[in-house]
Amino acid sequence: MNRPPEPIRLAPVDVLRLGLLGITARRMRAVLSALGISIGIATMVVVAGIPASSQRDLADQLSALGTNLLRVQPVPDQKPPVLLPENSVAMVERIGPVLATSAVANTHAVVRRSDLVDPHDTSGLTVLAARGDLLETVNGRVRSGRFLGADEQFPTVVLGYVAASRLGVALVPGQPLPQVSIDDHWFSVVGVLDPMPLAPDLERSALVGWEPARGVLGFDGHPTVVYVRAREEALNDVRGVLPATLDPQLPGLVQVSRPSDALAAKQATETAFAGLFLGLAGVALLVGGVGVANTMLISVLERRREIGLRRALGANRGQIRAQFLTESVLLSLSGGAAGTVLGVLATVGYAGYQGWPAVVPVASVAVGIGAALLVGVAAGVYPAVRAARLTPTEALATS
Repeated sequence: MNRPPEPIRLAPVDVLRLGLLGITARRMRAVLSALGISIGIATMVVVAGIPASSQRDLADQLSALGTNLLRVQPVPDQKPPVLLPENSVAMVERIGPVLATSAVANTHAVVRRSDLVDPHDTSGLTVLAARGDLLETVNGRVRSGRFLGADEQFPTVVLGYVAASRLGVALVPGQPLPQVSIDDHWFSVVGVLDPMPLAPDLERSALVGWEPARGVLGFDGHPTVVYVRAREEALNDVRGVLPATLDPQLPGLVQVSRPSDALAAKQATETAFAGLFLGLAGVALLVGGVGVANTMLISVLERRREIGLRRALGANRGQIRAQFLTESVLLSLSGGAAGTVLGVLATVGYAGYQGWPAVVPVASVAVGIGAALLVGVAAGVYPAVRAARLTPTEALATS
């Protein structure tokens, strides 16, 4: 008794070639079908990469600036106003784990570029009395010029980064020092500070020496903000005793904040939109999957004669299914690979534009490729099954 011939088994390489044949024969259609998947995968990589780059930049900033800085000030909007002791710095220095401390005070003066400017136009700037050790405590840097001396007696001023920009002041070596008017007194600008993310109030301030503020501006000597830098392991302990140290009777009227926490909270707020963009990436992937499925269904209809001829020559249903499923998966993977490359390039470009270190999480790339693979399988199952169900006579019949 003659046995029916066993079906020829296709090697994986042969299945791969058959799948590539359908794509290369219709290149423009394949590109358009893969475009939706490319957009979705690129969005996923960008959404993961840009926040990661921003977080790395924030971590680098905090590492450079130090996370052990505390900011002490009275609770605002109290009547009568709460005043910190004049010797606040000396009181805080007696706390063991404290490494450095300094203070500033709002003089309630107005700084103007010229005495011809409206006296009520503050430009959103404040005039602060500052101690000579302020910059060391807040870990700030001078962009140009110098900072106030510890024994500063002359009417000199140092401008924060934003204040210098708003006043239009720039220090040029070899030229006379520019001057600004503070409550109708002329002060020479001796320095401009670099940006200070942990002390943004100093960026928008004009800093004058403690003694000139007393003698020229009528400053009363009570600090409004005390900056404290303490050992990292004892930071919470220092934070707990600072209110009682500065106001033993009413410690609840003294608040202590950690500027680095504010920066971290701001970063968390900015990255909260990542979920929205991930949702958009999912929609793009869904649209891309529908496009791939539509392409594969049309391909089945257009290639009925090819399917019938292969069935007549001995190809079984499993081989037909494998061919069309492979084609769908390859189509999706090509879109996923292109989207991954676009997402990485976009992340690196944006990070470079912002001056951030470029970070592309490996997990996002792996998830992107995996998502493309799943979309290809899901989009190709039904067209592959439909193609496999066609009998040779049905497939070869003309409509």
